[in-house]
Amino acid sequence: MSDDAALAAPGPAPEGSRARQALLKRLADVVSLPASRINAFERSVVGDLLVEMMRLAGVDERRRIAARLAPLAELPNALARLLLRDEPEIAGLLIERCASLSDADLCAAAQDTGTAHRLLMAQRRGLSEVVTETLMSPGEPEVIMALLRNATARLSQPGVEMMVGLSRDHGELCEALLRRPELRPSGAYAMFWWCGPEERRTILQRFAVSREVMQEVAEDVFSLAAAEGWSDPVARKALQFIERRQRNRAAIEKSPFPDLEAAVAVAGRDGLTRELATEIAHLSGVKPLTGAKILADLGGEPLAILCKATGLTRNDLLGLWRSLRRPELDEDGGAHPVLERVMQTFEMLAVDRAQTVLRYWNWALSSALTPRLIQAIRDGDEDAADPYAAPERLAILALSDDFRA
Repeated sequence: MSDDAALAAPGPAPEGSRARQALLKRLADVVSLPASRINAFERSVVGDLLVEMMRLAGVDERRRIAARLAPLAELPNALARLLLRDEPEIAGLLIERCASLSDADLCAAAQDTGTAHRLLMAQRRGLSEVVTETLMSPGEPEVIMALLRNATARLSQPGVEMMVGLSRDHGELCEALLRRPELRPSGAYAMFWWCGPEERRTILQRFAVSREVMQEVAEDVFSLAAAEGWSDPVARKALQFIERRQRNRAAIEKSPFPDLEAAVAVAGRDGLTRELATEIAHLSGVKPLTGAKILADLGGEPLAILCKATGLTRNDLLGLWRSLRRPELDEDGGAHPVLERVMQTFEMLAVDRAQTVLRYWNWALSSALTPRLIQAIRDGDEDAADPYAAPERLAILALSDDFRA
């Protein structure tokens, strides 16, 4: 039979065909030649032929070719696309070893394949922000966890914010996310509401920052704002965040109580009512919504932050604890472990740092709330927040469960 006749009707060769195996190997060898032996156009044409053969090759043959081509510094794009979409065990050879894969190759493969492929990609060294965002877009917890554990992967701020939101429903992500250098205080303060005790401690130790520098640079601005009658709402809101004083003097003048301590004492003696809780929030310099969120938290650490930020004592904190009818003693008559942890939180925090956390919460949970944002929270629409407004994002994350309830 002539060569032309054989090519006209080739028919599928058996998977174990020696001719096929030999030709696959030879073509892979040609593709692997250095640039001094073969130019880019020749390599591309050979790659096209190899792609056609690979599409009909068996798993073992494809695996051998993938292992042969993975170390190449220059791999024909068609071959890379084909192999990256192959079975995970085959694609994984390129994902792990092939340095020539571009961000475009990885992003396209991440979108075209499944969780197993994305999990392998999440473990690849040196991933860029573009690739990590693409990998986390489907919201798969196992892929997110692999990215968080990959110390060489770079995370973008939108990507980190996406992870913060996902950690609300997947608590196992919190610890790994707190280790990432890309996490910022706004994300950590949001996570605080659904983190466990150890993660909360980490957040306060790492992210409860001082406002001393801001206070120094803005010291003379307070008198300027006062001379203008605090008429600029933008400057007033920012200065309220920066200033050293936490308690609301105007609220104290209007209050039936002489000071915050008196209101807390009544709460500890008679129990906490809605009206009294609102009064304590006003005297503390926070909005009632922020105060309610703090008092309703079962972990108790936000209560310690409130007390430390406002200059209350351990006894005042204990009085508020009693007003909430929280347990003080364990079954053996010793201090209840939750109360003991809350007291430890109170002791470990400096006043200025506690104020930073409290004011950030108040900023996000009250001043950031607009009718539009409240509706977005009720609808669970996390994308409705201004991408440049950290308080709006924090408000949506921290309040979504409360508004739905």
